[in-house]
Amino acid sequence: MKNPSRVGASLAVLAVLVAAACTGGSSGSPVTPNPNPNPNPQPIPTPTPPITFVGAGDIADCATVASAANAEATARLIDRMSDAVVFTAGDNAYFNGTAAEFSNCYGPRWGRFRGRTYPTAGNHEYTISVEPYFDYFGERAGPRGAGYYSYDLGNWHIIALNSNIPAGDGSAQMMWLRSDLEEMKRRQDFSGARCALAIWHHPLFTSGPSAGSNALMLPVWRALYNYGVDVVVNGHDHNYERFEAVDPTGRPDPVGIREYIAGTGGALDLYDFGPILRISAAHLKAYGVLRFTLRDAGWDSVFIQATGEAMFDLITGNLCH
Repeated sequence: MKNPSRVGASLAVLAVLVAAACTGGSSGSPVTPNPNPNPNPQPIPTPTPPITFVGAGDIADCATVASAANAEATARLIDRMSDAVVFTAGDNAYFNGTAAEFSNCYGPRWGRFRGRTYPTAGNHEYTISVEPYFDYFGERAGPRGAGYYSYDLGNWHIIALNSNIPAGDGSAQMMWLRSDLEEMKRRQDFSGARCALAIWHHPLFTSGPSAGSNALMLPVWRALYNYGVDVVVNGHDHNYERFEAVDPTGRPDPVGIREYIAGTGGALDLYDFGPILRISAAHLKAYGVLRFTLRDAGWDSVFIQATGEAMFDLITGNLCH
């Protein structure tokens, strides 16, 4: 027969343990289970190191010794940025974008960055035939004959477009662009904020000599605006210009697109400005390159002049939409 005193002691201990379990082991209120348990929390994203993104349009012109020297001078600026990703904004090889001009003029200068360059085509690539452009850059130029493509750099989505072929509603390029933007939005909804930049040759807004002549890219601008793209980069006018954030009609808009023009890679001659648009924030007639520092949530930008490597229009702390 069991000892009654031991049985009583065991029951007392059991009662204490049950009470402790019900009260969480303390004299406070009972612990309420988490109504929304999350056994698989999302990891905190690791910040992406800043990315240097540098380039220009209207580049290699070897018609004279002086014009060839201009492209060499801008190439030397990029030589000092060995880790930079390079872009071009069209009119890469003057005057007709021939195989010889790519080989003998572009090649010895900006061609030394070909392995880290993402190009776009300009009107001079189409003067005779665009085939040498695709031959020279290969897969880097996107699908042959199309010339539009996209890629990612850190938290940035980069869209390279072709302003020399149809880009209006219903065109193959526009249908591709909308599909690309939809995919970008889907990833944004899944993973959070993402920045976006688009590059092509002919500017929609400019205070240069082509002002008012490039509305062919207006449907593209509308699409980019509707999907929250932050930056557009163009060439074509041989000068540097930066604009305030605007909507597709050119009205200031804090969540609009900020356009940069950098047709300053070396082509002879630099262009004079006409009437300065009221949305123009900075402008300069000089050879040089446009350098971005792409960060997870924004960007810095500066125009570096070929002469003396002087910095112009340094803007820091821009935030993506």
